[in-house]
Amino acid sequence: MITGIIALVAVLLLAFLRVPLAFALLTVSILGIAVELGHEASLTMVSMTISEAVFSYELAVVPLFILMGNILSRTGISADLFKAANAYLGHVRGGLALSTMVTCAGFSAVCGSSLATAATMSKVAYPSMKKYGYSDSLASATIAAGGTLGILIPPSIILIIYGILTQTNIGHLFIAGIVPGVMGLLFYMAVVYLVARINPNSAPRGERSSSREKLNSLAGVWPFCLLFLLIIGGIYAKFFTATEAAGMGAGFALIISLAQGRMTKADFKHIFLESAFTSVMLYSVLFGAMLFAKLIVFSGLGEGLLEMVEQAELSRYQLIFAVLLVFLVLGCVMDSLAIILICVPLFAPIIIANGFDLIWFGIVVVVVTEIALITPPIGMNVFVMKAALPHIAFKDIFKGLVPFIGVDLIRLVLLVLFPAITLQMVYWMQ
Repeated sequence: MITGIIALVAVLLLAFLRVPLAFALLTVSILGIAVELGHEASLTMVSMTISEAVFSYELAVVPLFILMGNILSRTGISADLFKAANAYLGHVRGGLALSTMVTCAGFSAVCGSSLATAATMSKVAYPSMKKYGYSDSLASATIAAGGTLGILIPPSIILIIYGILTQTNIGHLFIAGIVPGVMGLLFYMAVVYLVARINPNSAPRGERSSSREKLNSLAGVWPFCLLFLLIIGGIYAKFFTATEAAGMGAGFALIISLAQGRMTKADFKHIFLESAFTSVMLYSVLFGAMLFAKLIVFSGLGEGLLEMVEQAELSRYQLIFAVLLVFLVLGCVMDSLAIILICVPLFAPIIIANGFDLIWFGIVVVVVTEIALITPPIGMNVFVMKAALPHIAFKDIFKGLVPFIGVDLIRLVLLVLFPAITLQMVYWMQ
């Protein structure tokens, strides 16, 4: 157990010092397993873990969804969704911000990445909001908060990673994320509406679109509707698995972009190279996380932590709130992916032992990591916004995010107290 504790502290320290997560997890795990089982066993464990992961059918879903998201982002299809949302909502007070939220939800539904959503929307939506006099605080906060929808509304890379780590059905996780994701969108839109009513100068009205312009704008929405229905509808109807859905989604995204003449040779090269680099990075991190999970088992840390929880005699809800508090605190200083990879293997056995559903826990954990993405001092979505819009001060972005964080905490409490919100659609599916 001592080895496991030292390893956990070492990984957390290295992650806090911004050491590449893959390097931190792999190094600490290899050394820890060597201490527990010996040098030769450690090397054997590394080769076995990597070979099993490389040939894993489930892991193929990661690069396919990354490819699909990069195609939609690079070819400008995401801008069409914003134009359609703006045509219907732009004329109301705060309408551009509301349009941005709807666009973030739609784009993330087929992209699966919060950082990609925030980066794309900063280029697509911010210039329009600035043109009509939106405050930097509301405009940047809207994009940063809307970007967090990318890790919950399916397909989601974070949910895929969680499913791989816990051996949970990824398709069921996708279905379970729909209602909480829609809740997040509605709560965020309510915040924008209230801010616009309280401080009208921060969110002026845009131009009203004609009926013809509204109708024409819908022409750019169909790729998103098609891909979402193909992926989620196919999984829900059990026509294909999550991995097959990822392949279908990437293939149709490529066909759509080529048919519309949006993809050049340079785009094609950039998309596939970027997808390959991102996939290799995620695979390296996953290899380290899988080894770290085995180290936790071999060291007895998981059993020891479970015994401590039993001795503490916490109620089920006291336990879950204590676990989520750990995620929230770590989220203030660490990247959300690091939190998932380090903490999920540690807490999953405790969650199972206390009768909680791993699908429900996965959605709750993702909501916590959403909050972490916009929480100071790290807030990765905020850093993405700052990189894309360097003239906006960090304090202005975080100031605008306060009400969004507030409604996220309310949503988190509701999901914990009422698990049916998350699980009902999964029950209907079975």
